[in-house]
Amino acid sequence: MRDLIIIGSGCAGNTAAIYSSRANLQPLVIEGHEPGGQLSITSLVENFPGFPEGIDGPVLVEHMKKQAQHFGAEYQHGTVAEADLSQRPFRLRIDNDWQETRTLIIASGASARWLNLPSEQKLIGHGVSSCATCDGFFYRGKKIMVIGGGDTAMEEANFLTRFGEQVTIVHRREQFRASKIMLDRARANPKIRFITDTAVDEIFDVDQHMVTGVKLRNIKTGETYLRDVDGFFVAIGHIPNTASFQGQIDLDPDGYILSHGGARTNIAGVFHAGDVQDRVYRQAVTAAGAGCMAAIEAERFLEAEGH
Repeated sequence: MRDLIIIGSGCAGNTAAIYSSRANLQPLVIEGHEPGGQLSITSLVENFPGFPEGIDGPVLVEHMKKQAQHFGAEYQHGTVAEADLSQRPFRLRIDNDWQETRTLIIASGASARWLNLPSEQKLIGHGVSSCATCDGFFYRGKKIMVIGGGDTAMEEANFLTRFGEQVTIVHRREQFRASKIMLDRARANPKIRFITDTAVDEIFDVDQHMVTGVKLRNIKTGETYLRDVDGFFVAIGHIPNTASFQGQIDLDPDGYILSHGGARTNIAGVFHAGDVQDRVYRQAVTAAGAGCMAAIEAERFLEAEGH
């Protein structure tokens, strides 16, 4: 029987582990299918407080993990295949083993949607990104391409014009899903150009470990052509990792956990932290803050019950 299980080992999960282990809860952290979360695929983090020269994303999350382990947190490889939150103690099937816990923090994050091109996956962190706020600074005076047709793509493109010489939005369709106000704002920006009815077939150059250009294909005509680009941002949405909890905790239509105040879900003793609930900020520092909140709430919940 565990007092606390934390699902996820990104900024939110690791911070929750630090706070709860210092409170002597001896948490078990389930690392999930993306150990380290989004930071594990980020080459350099320059906006996390305390690192004036920046720090590699994987190094930052590894430091957090070691800090939590120093205070007694236990880490386990695996993912939650099934969950029973209908009664306490809560039961989780982690791979093939069932675990029981008095409280639960869900910090399983949200995975970026990718185009799933082999070259794209190899260049993530080397010119390919899913976060303009995180990586836009590295493309001052550069040519940037944003993939997507919704509000996120318009918002990312507008933000990137602060840095890039030129920003091109590429969308598979002629019509955009973005709201009128966001689309109008992007169209009014003199640095933004649009390419519609177009798909990306290839990103160059894997051999150079950097983005140098793309191969585009007009969906209507089949014509292909090359375009020089230095930064490639995929803005086609995120998928919250909440499949194991559907039908048990309150989720919004896109699968994000609905907050019931602070870090609480609709189930007493189950708490949320990070991108699994936050669809607005998605930053390492806000995820860490959410992990702190969830750990404090779990500690107080257990204390009120006499554990």
